[in-house]
Amino acid sequence: MTGVMVVGAQGKMGLEVRAALAAEPRLRFAGALERPGHPEVGQTLAPGVVLRDDPKQALSGCGVAIDFSIPAATLANLRAAADAGVAYVTGTTGFDAAGLGEIARLAERIPVIHTANFSVAVNVLAHLAREAARLLGPTYDAELFELHHGQKRDAPSGTALMLGRAVAEGKGVVLEEHMVLERAGETGARPAGAIGIQTLRGGDNPGEHTLYFLGRGERLELTHRAATRGHFAAGAVRAAAWIVGRKPGLYRFEQVLELA
Repeated sequence: MTGVMVVGAQGKMGLEVRAALAAEPRLRFAGALERPGHPEVGQTLAPGVVLRDDPKQALSGCGVAIDFSIPAATLANLRAAADAGVAYVTGTTGFDAAGLGEIARLAERIPVIHTANFSVAVNVLAHLAREAARLLGPTYDAELFELHHGQKRDAPSGTALMLGRAVAEGKGVVLEEHMVLERAGETGARPAGAIGIQTLRGGDNPGEHTLYFLGRGERLELTHRAATRGHFAAGAVRAAAWIVGRKPGLYRFEQVLELA
């Protein structure tokens, strides 16, 4: 069994990841990390597992890490993992171009999986979105709606951007050159080839995404609604079991699911 370090081990996603690890016979909970100053640092969370605030200490005895946190923390932890030769699985979103570039560089030293969403169903949705955009062609407009809880830090969501990129790939274009994030005032006619992404925030919704392909006289809707966070954790654990022993590189979760 390969030891796993869980980042944010006492947080909502950390607890979900720990529960998912208990059902994976190839992996075991072996390292726990929390932010400096966390009141439970130093406590024993499981046999042989002490909650640490230093990633170097938490990575000891581990072969892979799972991280759902914030960009700055993920980059710091990923650097420590690269130094220790530990594989890394992260679902952190909100990175800027420089942060994404650093992830790619660190993946030259260790195997890394970084995705905006570890839901198996969402990744199947991205696959379907890419194929739908390709098959329907340029006469169908693409619009995306996303809703998340009120505490989410980034907008649009990383999953919305992932789905938008899938649509753009199906259309053979670059998302950033066609993305429309807001409409207000006298906007004029919809630009040809636009890919719209609209954001709502509120309540405790774990995540909801609906992709519309709008044609003349008909439309196709593809929707995913999350009711809990457990399936995100289960996907990350599945990715962690898959990546152990791989060569350094930046892998996609679609590869784990054999969609790519």
